[in-house]
Amino acid sequence: MTGSTHTVSNQVPPLVGYDVFSADRALTAAVERHLDPVLLDEALGELTGLGRASGSAQVQEWGAQANENPPRLRTHDRYGNRIDEVEFHPSWHRLLGKGVAAGLTAAWNRPGGHVRRAAAFLVWTQVEAGNGCPLSMTHAAVPALRTDPELAAVWEPRLTSQIYDRELRPARQKAGALFGMGMTEKQGGSDVRANTTSARPLAEAGAYELTGHKWFCSAPMSDGFLVLAQAPDGLTCFLVPRVLEDGTRNVFLLQRLKDKLGNRSNASSEVEFDGTWARRVGEEGRGVRTIIEMVAATRLDCVLGSAGLMRQAVAQAVHHCTHREAFGGKLVDKPLMRNVLADLAIESEAATTLALRLAAAYDEGGEQERALLRIAVPTAKYWVTKRCPAVAVEAAECLGGNGYVEESGLPRLVRESPLNSIWEGAGNVQALDVLRALRREPGALDAYLREVGQARGADHRLDGAIKNLLTELADLEGVEGRARRLAERLALVLQGSLLVRFAPPEVADAFCAARLGGDGGAAFGTLPHTLDLASVVERARPVS
Repeated sequence: MTGSTHTVSNQVPPLVGYDVFSADRALTAAVERHLDPVLLDEALGELTGLGRASGSAQVQEWGAQANENPPRLRTHDRYGNRIDEVEFHPSWHRLLGKGVAAGLTAAWNRPGGHVRRAAAFLVWTQVEAGNGCPLSMTHAAVPALRTDPELAAVWEPRLTSQIYDRELRPARQKAGALFGMGMTEKQGGSDVRANTTSARPLAEAGAYELTGHKWFCSAPMSDGFLVLAQAPDGLTCFLVPRVLEDGTRNVFLLQRLKDKLGNRSNASSEVEFDGTWARRVGEEGRGVRTIIEMVAATRLDCVLGSAGLMRQAVAQAVHHCTHREAFGGKLVDKPLMRNVLADLAIESEAATTLALRLAAAYDEGGEQERALLRIAVPTAKYWVTKRCPAVAVEAAECLGGNGYVEESGLPRLVRESPLNSIWEGAGNVQALDVLRALRREPGALDAYLREVGQARGADHRLDGAIKNLLTELADLEGVEGRARRLAERLALVLQGSLLVRFAPPEVADAFCAARLGGDGGAAFGTLPHTLDLASVVERARPVS
């Protein structure tokens, strides 16, 4: 008779079967703060439904399956005909369809749409971040298309639709459509003005023929793409449909799919244009200006995506430590582990609070809010996305060796965590964009200072940080070499001001002490021991 060598004990139950939205106190508070009370019941109902789905065993399994079965490129069919299609696992389509149905591309046409979408995007990212790219690109394409009312009339109702229609057909025959984007080329990268793709005008008004390549084309299975190419009068924005009005395929030659560190379920491609039909969007020579609103919207999604990844990492770490026992007690009750968890929690809450404030600025509109976004979006994109990898790795360490094992889910978060910092303009691009806003748009700095000024007098460490920031801003000599430092300080002061105004005192106190007051170390888990860390950790615990 075979005996048992051990009994399984002291193992943590999976974090499953919970409401991802309602369990996130920082996120629910932000939604309640920024939404009109008239919209709140409906929005909370939608977000709670998505939160329950996100935390369900079935949807989490879809996320794992999509990640484990990356897309495959099919350049030709069995007969040798060029088709240039990408095949995805069925779970990918289930996730993307649910994301579309949840309104993740529908922000522009409904009241409070950006806050509602931002909260949903943050929740949905925690299932599987890979399907966020087409959702983000589709959402972000709308303001660029609005520069051409005729194009917007055709495409916007489909891009903002909550119906996922995966078949490639002419736009007018579709109930819903997705968009991708192609800006960068292998010789230029972020320097898009070095693009060599050429655009030759055709006889039809606004129509062109493109020849060239894109080194990084996102979401290549989409129905249309916004791309940049050199027209006779300079760099110009174009719409490239996958299927032409007569039902034939446009020339869209997929050369290969990128083999990426993370984001495995999402297809990123290299594409060639060879006599490809395109429609001009905006004026010739104004391509960057036309597409810049799309870029800004995708950068905010990078902030939201990183905030979502951080929240899931912290939720997993707190959940593990709440159930795991070591050295005679629960890990969560050990002073040093509690310090680590609290430090992670305030980083996560600061990211969420900032991201939702920026989404609210989109909803509120107006000159003041637009000016704030001009400086706050690149600032947040720079800082929040850079904090994400550190949070993910530290959270994995909270699980010990288990956090290094694929089954825990933490390695997927770790691999995903650098993406939002690299895509849509890496750190230097964002820091330089902050400088550009400071130099060219004085209203942006005024809007920023008005925003952070609303918290002055509430915390002496925040007041000191604002004073030091003003000193730095007064001396812009050689500023490019310290642009990263300046972007970091702008982000921390803005986060601190928001937490002082809106977060529980223990959260704001911990953030201001460690991030603004100099009473914290370079690693997580170095908060002052005199703070109310137990309350900070309890607030971050994923219990609905």
